[in-house]
Amino acid sequence: MPSTVEKLSPSRVKLTVEIPFSELKPSMDKAYRDIAQQVNIPGFRKGKVPPRIIDQRFGRGVILQEALNEALPDFYGQAITDNNLNPLAQPEVEVTKLEDGELIEFTAEVDVRPDFDVPSFDTLTATVDALDVPDDLVDSQLDTLRSRFGSLDEVDRPVEDGDHLTIDLVARKDGEPLEDATAEGLSYVVGSGSMLEGLDEAVTGLSVGESKEFRSTLVGGPLKDEEADVEVTVKKVQVQDLPAADDEFAQMASEFDTIDELKADLRARLTNMARLEQASQARDKVLEDLIAKVDAEVPENLLTSETAARREQIEGQLSQAGMTLEDYLKDAEDETAETPEQFWADSEKRSADALKAQMVLDKISDDRQIGVDQNDLTQHVIRRAQAEGVSPDEVARHMVDHNHTAEWMTEIRRGKALAMVVEAAKVVDSNGEPVDLVNLQPDGSLADPNAVVATNDETTDETTDESTDESTEQSSPEPTDEATVEDGDAEQATEEVESKA
Repeated sequence: MPSTVEKLSPSRVKLTVEIPFSELKPSMDKAYRDIAQQVNIPGFRKGKVPPRIIDQRFGRGVILQEALNEALPDFYGQAITDNNLNPLAQPEVEVTKLEDGELIEFTAEVDVRPDFDVPSFDTLTATVDALDVPDDLVDSQLDTLRSRFGSLDEVDRPVEDGDHLTIDLVARKDGEPLEDATAEGLSYVVGSGSMLEGLDEAVTGLSVGESKEFRSTLVGGPLKDEEADVEVTVKKVQVQDLPAADDEFAQMASEFDTIDELKADLRARLTNMARLEQASQARDKVLEDLIAKVDAEVPENLLTSETAARREQIEGQLSQAGMTLEDYLKDAEDETAETPEQFWADSEKRSADALKAQMVLDKISDDRQIGVDQNDLTQHVIRRAQAEGVSPDEVARHMVDHNHTAEWMTEIRRGKALAMVVEAAKVVDSNGEPVDLVNLQPDGSLADPNAVVATNDETTDETTDESTDESTEQSSPEPTDEATVEDGDAEQATEEVESKA
């Protein structure tokens, strides 16, 4: 099956493929059989209609079209393999010659991975945050743990900072109460700043039963961002009584006998969290350095499609949240764009960088012949299950039912390539000290190296045991918001690093 390649651009080619008609015969035979099973022709049993009768009734062109539809994907795939091409999108196919019984010719224009050089991995660098677990962070975690065992005691005195209140709120405009801005029995911690601007100042000094009016901007609902006069009434004042941070508390709240042992364990866990963050930063920043040093353009058609899909997704999320892009830009603390135009330009840049990263990691995977085995896929499923809080069996069924197997294997392959790159790169902390990336796994994921990833059955058993014994067993407390296992596929790393671009 002869084929030729015409290079239309560094990332787009035109394949011309010639197929001897004899190679189409199996597909022609299948087309005749399929049509014979579908039609009813007097004098012939179903499935036994001869080809010449089908030609007479429906025309030879129908059979040729059916055969081509069935055979062209295989012919196209063979031509891609023969010419060592790496397609990045679906091809635009056109049958240019159809000589019945003699020859078939078709062309396929497709975006392909361009040729480019990958820099030596040991030339890549990254600087991450230095490992730092100050005493006040340990104390904060200890206070969080103490608060879980504390109690709220009602007091009869004016409100002070840190008090736990029960309050009623009524917002008015032009003296009339706003129906959608009235609430009773709200819980609020003075000083948290988690509700309305000016609320902390208004309630401070009030006693139970007293009210005060203040001017503020409403933060939610249909009246969001509107100015209103808000009246707050204090219904209850409570203070939190925390248990003493002593050995007795350590024995009650954990598996340790002394408060020093408990604090040491909290410090160790916080240190491990910091190491996980170092590994995450290293993974992202090395990838950022890698794609910056690769001279390759993302195919224009592919970028246009990806940018449009990302825009549609973002607009859908904003619509569901009842927000405009302007609202989002005003409220988002981690968003650098100030205008919609800048936001969409940044989004396109992130799409381009993400696609480029995928191209580079795929090339590394090909060059290094990185493979994916069943164990890799199993561990990937288990990590997804842990992240989503479901059983591995449920994730595995979802993978099969939604045809995600090939997609996830590509993620794993890219993750392995990224791990290989990061392992060889020079990674130092902000003090210039080398960083031990023990938390970076060979598949690119981040995990506590001391943690044992359970098998499918073990995970199910442990989940059952934990839910049964949770109320009776004491265990070492977890620091707030700790993530001990993080899915590290290259797509996630790519989006994280490019969001900073």
